[in-house]
Amino acid sequence: MSRTQGSFIRKAAFAALTALCVTSIASAQTSTPATGLGQAWPNAADVSASPNYHVYVFVLNGIKYIQINDLNGTVHAAVGTANGTSIVLPVGVDSQNVVTSSTTNSSSTETVYSDSSTTVTATPQSNGTRFTVVDTTTCPSGCSGGGGS
Repeated sequence: MSRTQGSFIRKAAFAALTALCVTSIASAQTSTPATGLGQAWPNAADVSASPNYHVYVFVLNGIKYIQINDLNGTVHAAVGTANGTSIVLPVGVDSQNVVTSSTTNSSSTETVYSDSSTTVTATPQSNGTRFTVVDTTTCPSGCSGGGGS
């Protein structure tokens, strides 16, 4: 191999490596989808409205999944919402205490998550925490009882 050919190969290899690095950096800067529904520390941003909980949101095929964890990472509950309908997922230690409602009525209720279509509140009880999911698209002023956004 001549000196010119070796130089050309090195330059081509360097150009290919540079292109690969630029592509990797560009793809790393794009939005990484949230994953890990049901896990203690999912690969998702904490969007909690409360300092007492971690809340993670996942979106797949038009369905928004909201997961509520405590500060130690214990999964308490998860719900799926779409088009004004919510469903309780069988996930978490308080899944049996999750309700969907148009109101929240307790003075000890705390908002743990709120966006333009859904508010989730937590109310401590003797047998665990009751989580109430309110569809704010059908109750835009936050309903009654302090569960508003």
